[in-house]
Amino acid sequence: IGRRFLNSGLGFGGGCLPKDIRAFQARATEVGAGESLRFLEEVDRVNLRRRERGYDLAAREADATSTKRVAVLGLSFKPNSDDVRDSAPLDIAARLHATGYSVTAYDPKARETARRLHPGLDVRDSLADTVAQADVILIGTEWNEFRELDPSALETPATVVIDGRNTLDRERWHAAGFKVISLGRRTLEVDA
Repeated sequence: IGRRFLNSGLGFGGGCLPKDIRAFQARATEVGAGESLRFLEEVDRVNLRRRERGYDLAAREADATSTKRVAVLGLSFKPNSDDVRDSAPLDIAARLHATGYSVTAYDPKARETARRLHPGLDVRDSLADTVAQADVILIGTEWNEFRELDPSALETPATVVIDGRNTLDRERWHAAGFKVISLGRRTLEVDA
């Protein structure tokens, strides 16, 4: 696992690492070595708690608004891919939607796959349309398109951005009037 995959955030996903961790632990248990690899169960639990934390933050911030609208930017489990297998941001978006929040979502490549897997989720074709009515923006995948956004040019009523991948220029977003929540880092509050 390379350094670029060890950042704090919403956790890892995809079709390989989560499955491999679970399979390795199961096989170790089968051959009587399960106790020596018990830590892998905790790795899996920590990863799932990262998703829960992302969901909780988005729900808490949306609950502080009257319309409870969340825009999720990024649905694939990693940038430059349409792969949504075991994707933390897609899971969070679907859970928010299922629990009554108004969710719009966008991903440069994974839109069609996300629509097929979650037909009730409002997956948009443009970033601008996705954030146009949002109260809260959640960055779920570290696409360059999101990293390079000019927050002062966004046409959105949102005043909160949750950087689920620690990819944004926090000071730039804060200077544009956003409360910036980054997992594993201090929250930058909006001055009253």
